[in-house]
Formats: sequence, C-alpha cells, structure tokens
Amino acid sequence: MRPNGERWRAPYATDPGRTRGRLIAEESSPTRSDFQRDRDRIIHSTAFRRLKHKTQVFVHHEGDHYRTRLTHTLEVSQIARALARALGLDEDLAEALALSHDLGHTCFGHTGEDALDACMAAHGGFDHNAQALRIVTRLERRYAGFDGLNLAWETLEGLVKHNGPLLTADGRPAPRYAERGIPAAILEYDALNPLDLWSQAGPEAQAAALADDIAYAAHDLDDGLRAGLFEIPELRAVPFLAELLDEIDRLHPGLEPSRVIHELARRVITRFVEDVVREGGCRIAALDPRSVADIRGADASVIAFSPAIAAADADIMRFLWSRMYRNPGVVAVRRKADAIVRDLFTAFTAAPSRMPEEWSTGLADASEGRIARRVADYIAGMTDTYAVLAHRRIYDATPDLRWELPSRGLPLAEP
Repeated sequence: MRPNGERWRAPYATDPGRTRGRLIAEESSPTRSDFQRDRDRIIHSTAFRRLKHKTQVFVHHEGDHYRTRLTHTLEVSQIARALARALGLDEDLAEALALSHDLGHTCFGHTGEDALDACMAAHGGFDHNAQALRIVTRLERRYAGFDGLNLAWETLEGLVKHNGPLLTADGRPAPRYAERGIPAAILEYDALNPLDLWSQAGPEAQAAALADDIAYAAHDLDDGLRAGLFEIPELRAVPFLAELLDEIDRLHPGLEPSRVIHELARRVITRFVEDVVREGGCRIAALDPRSVADIRGADASVIAFSPAIAAADADIMRFLWSRMYRNPGVVAVRRKADAIVRDLFTAFTAAPSRMPEEWSTGLADASEGRIARRVADYIAGMTDTYAVLAHRRIYDATPDLRWELPSRGLPLAEP
C-alpha cells in the first residue's frame, strides 16, 4: 500500500486499458475508463433505481432506517472500494461489480426469488444472479444501438462469477449448480460471449463478494437490534461479538444502546476489512501473480477471510438465521409476500394482456415457456410497493404485509 490513501494498481489488478472489450464495439471515452463507464451505466439504469423500494429483510413500510436493496448496495460499494484500494485492485471495477450485484433480486427479497423459482420450475427456474445478467445484457432498454448496458467483458465476468467458478476444470457444473445445472440465461450468453465459466473471477469480483458478506454481517445485526428481534446482551452468544462488546464497554462504559449498536457495526466492518486485507495480502504473496490471468488461474480465491474470521462470519450468520430470518413475525410476512408473487404469476401467465403493452407485445402465439419467462422478468423488476398495487388491481383481497415490531425495539428515528 502507498501512504495517504493514494490510488494505485498492482500488476495483478484488472487493467482497464487492456479490457477484452464490449460485445458491441464502442468508441472509447476521452474522460473515463471502460470500468468507470460501466459503473455510471449501472447507476443510471432503471433496475438500479428500483432497488430503493426492494426489500432487504424488512418490507418497505416498516421503518425509515431499515436497509433496502439500495442502501445495502451502497454499503457494499463502499466496502468493495476500500478493499480494492488497500489491495491495489481497480477500484472502479470493484465499485461497478458491487453496485450491480443485486440488480437481479425480485420484490420481497429472497422470498420473491423463492416464489418465482417455484413458479418457473417447469421453465428453467429463477436465479437472481442469472437475472442480473439478463438485465444488463437484454432487459435494460436505454440505448439506441443495443439492448442492455453493453458492459465490458470483465464486468460481466465478475457479475456472473463473483461467488466462484460455475464449471469445474472438466466442464461439469460446480457443486452449487450440480443438482439443477447452470441457469439457461448464463449458458445462452456464454455461448455468445464466453465468460470462462471454469476459471476464478478476477480479484475485483472477489473483493465485491467479500464486501457483500461483510455488509450483511454488520448491518443485519443493526437492523435486527433496531427491530427488537434480539437485544444486545444476546449477541454475546457469538464469541467474536462478545469480544467487541467487551471492548466497547471498556472504552465507553455506560454508553446508550443506540450508540453501542453503531460502535458494534463499525467494529465488525473494520475487523473484517482488515482481515481480508491481511489474508488477501498473504495469499497474493504466496501466489506471486504477475497478471490478472494468474489470479483467474488460481485453485481458489485469493481475496478471502482468514479461517478465524470465516468462522466468526459463520457464527454471526447462524445467529441471524435463527433469531432474525426465521423470526415468526418475519416468516409470517414472507408467507404473505410469497402468496402475492405466486398470484401475480398465475394472473399474468393466464392473461399476458394484463401486463403493460411493452411486456405483453408479441406473446399472442408465444409458447408457454416464453410467456412464463416474460412474466418472470416483469415480476422480478417490480418493487415491493408496485407488486402490492398490481395485486390489488387484479384480486379482491391482498395480504397485509404489516407486522407488529416487538415493543423492546429501539427507536426507528435518529434524534
């Protein structure tokens, strides 16, 4: 690293001056690198704007200070930039990948994805990562010369592979795709513009994936505490968090709970980020990569948690799973949201003309599979609010997604 936060790019970083280019050739910008242009195109996309009203964990109306997909994405972006800068990676590419990583998520968070996946079971299923690729390569319609955003190869590669290779060295689906196979949308695009699905992602994509994990760990704790789903002393069941709470108590005895929450969240982020920088630095030194190709050709990710922090992250996620994601109130709302998505899918596939003209055009004689995929694209793009309104326009009764927060929750507004 260089002093004073000066930006630099290591030999193993992805060099924007040596990009593999775009599927449709465009003239270079005189003021921005290709990765800077990609970042800007993502920010100005319709799909990015919709993240403001898409659920992270809590539905849209439950409080002004809970995370949405947009606020989560911005937090991931900040952490990804910090990791990229510290490790000598291309900060603009890391930012673009962080900003795009949740574009394919549906309304109502993972509930919406699970419901659409079930509805699409006979037609290839639904996968938010594949949907993000569809958005940036087909569904966004902003440019005169092409559909999608025509992003650089490295951005598309990182978007698809940020969680690791999709294929094994011998061409079989990676373990996470072994049962269901790789989503058709990814295979279709890969046939047109090969993304080397068998190799590791570039280091910027690896950094963005870790940034996502870090943001989840820190900020879902924050949201869960504010919602009253658990209290600060209960976090001591996680040894890593107990150590941080002891540090806060020692340095700031008697600190009010709202400040304890913030102190805890920022310590989680700081410890995790510093760990990734140390561990990534050690793995990079051991690999001694001379170019980004060496990173892609490695046997495993080089940007990673140490075993100790990986264990701490797993402990935090187990706590959140049992105390937050499976909380009876959260689960009850998820069931209602699931019903809304399934109802919409049934209504639109039975009568595609119920959708706006731009979505229903050309479906008069279309196959069942094509209609289903168009309907899935339409529903996936909906915000929580729009999905509820769409349901009310079609059905006489729409499930009420509100739920009573536990009385022990902290104030939802800052003083």
